[in-house]
Amino acid sequence: MSQAEIATATFEVHRARLLRIAYRMLGSRSEAEDVVQNAWLRWVAVDQTKVSAPYPFLARIVTRLCLDEMKSARARRETYVGAWLPDPLVENQEDGLDKDDLTLTLMMALERLSPLERAAFLLHDVFGVPLGEVADTLDREAAAVRQLAVRARRNVEAARPRFPVEREEGERIAQAFFAASTSGDTAALRTLLAENAVLRSDGGGKVLAFINPITGLDRLLRMFEGVRRKWGQGWAQILEPVWIDGLPGYISRERGDVLQTTALAIEDGQITAIYITRNPDKLRHVAQALAVAPVPTSRTQRSGSGRPRVGLPDIQPLKMCPGRWRLKAITAEVAADCPLVFG
Repeated sequence: MSQAEIATATFEVHRARLLRIAYRMLGSRSEAEDVVQNAWLRWVAVDQTKVSAPYPFLARIVTRLCLDEMKSARARRETYVGAWLPDPLVENQEDGLDKDDLTLTLMMALERLSPLERAAFLLHDVFGVPLGEVADTLDREAAAVRQLAVRARRNVEAARPRFPVEREEGERIAQAFFAASTSGDTAALRTLLAENAVLRSDGGGKVLAFINPITGLDRLLRMFEGVRRKWGQGWAQILEPVWIDGLPGYISRERGDVLQTTALAIEDGQITAIYITRNPDKLRHVAQALAVAPVPTSRTQRSGSGRPRVGLPDIQPLKMCPGRWRLKAITAEVAADCPLVFG
């Protein structure tokens, strides 16, 4: 074997774990894959005889590449249309990725951390990298890194559920939620949803989605009732019940033939958060695993000004107000009559 082949074989041994580090740092599967590929290019250019421990060396490369990527990623999210959610990591679609105890809810908590806090917490608390190696990776003193990890741990632990839902219970609640939400059964939804439950929907400006989070039991009930009244029953179909980043949920086809993942945060037997991902860019790996199309066939539509609108999904635009329709942020007041908007 050539030197490059030996280096590649060594890299492949650690690829899954490196991909997990990059995903947890960035929250994006595609960006994580790009970072890991970039790390491989750097690795094969290294003199292998001077590296005594490949994995720590590779983890350091990936972490530093992620820190660089996070600068531009944060700038992109400032202009992101609607709510941003991490890419859904479906349990049985993970391609051999290492397991950890982070859930989608905790990934959302990680978004509130600074890049260095996030790196310190993930490397030390999640992936078990010794503090000294973390300090070398971040080019900081060990004491400073310890403080970074402590601050990050405090924020993340506050978002960790006190009693993680059992697998059987989570799957039962997910199935019951799908049935109640698609039928508009407000009585069943009232028993399933917590008083302060919140729904977040990520469409990335490419498909129909809620632009703003919808918070509170009463607002959610009005929204689901509005969807049932507008669309009737049978507008969604479960493709597969799954666990998404440690949360029970499902993959479904929604009205307009749009692929969607739904993950449910559950505590004390009630749903506290609903995470809906519809952005086709974030669902490509899910679609590939299911061998289905991530988005409906695009077609050209006309805007109110008569100019062609290219690349929108094959769905009818919603009339948000009298006269020409326009995009509008979702609010609880319009949710019952206009349940979805371009997000």
